[in-house]
Amino acid sequence: MQRIAVLDYGMGNLHSVASALQRVAPQDEVVLATRPEQAESADRLLVPGVGAIRDCMAGFIEAGFEPLLRDAIDSGLPVLGVCVGMQLMMQRSEENNGIDCLGLFPEPVKFFGNDLRDENGQRLKVPHMGWNQVAQTCAHPLWSGIDDGCRFYFVHSYYVPADGNKAVAGRTEYGVSLAAAVARDNVFATQFHPEKSADAGLQLLKNFVGWNGRA
Repeated sequence: MQRIAVLDYGMGNLHSVASALQRVAPQDEVVLATRPEQAESADRLLVPGVGAIRDCMAGFIEAGFEPLLRDAIDSGLPVLGVCVGMQLMMQRSEENNGIDCLGLFPEPVKFFGNDLRDENGQRLKVPHMGWNQVAQTCAHPLWSGIDDGCRFYFVHSYYVPADGNKAVAGRTEYGVSLAAAVARDNVFATQFHPEKSADAGLQLLKNFVGWNGRA
């Protein structure tokens, strides 16, 4: 049996994530960790996030999770980021008049804008809410058993650009080309919500539970 820690720093209802993990790994222990010591013995970490980046960053730092996360990454522990949990790993976000993030990846987080349009000039709603096809841009264990072009569920107003982004593991289009997933070493992170993405999302979580942290 392994221990999977979902970092709870007060941003969003995490029970759907924990329930999805427990569903794909019924033999394992899933812990909602509100303090670093509750996650120190974990075999893998999941970093969720819902809401404004300023509040997410403040909650994450105040909970004492930054040293835990950096140590986990340095030690090779498998780490999965979800939604704002992916964005807080970036360098800086345009949200809230500009917020410095953790800088685990050098990419920025940008606002879709108030006049976002598709290739036909039709205006697109922001926030982006709905199912989008994700093109897998690299082979990775977390894509195992998931068809290229499969749909995942997104809810966000800010995005990580895909163009020129060496960490992109999956991309999608919504007025711009955005990173649906990024990966480096033992870190994989998604802009979409796997716990809300039906069978494909559950397969990704199952892959994470069995992942050894190597691409």
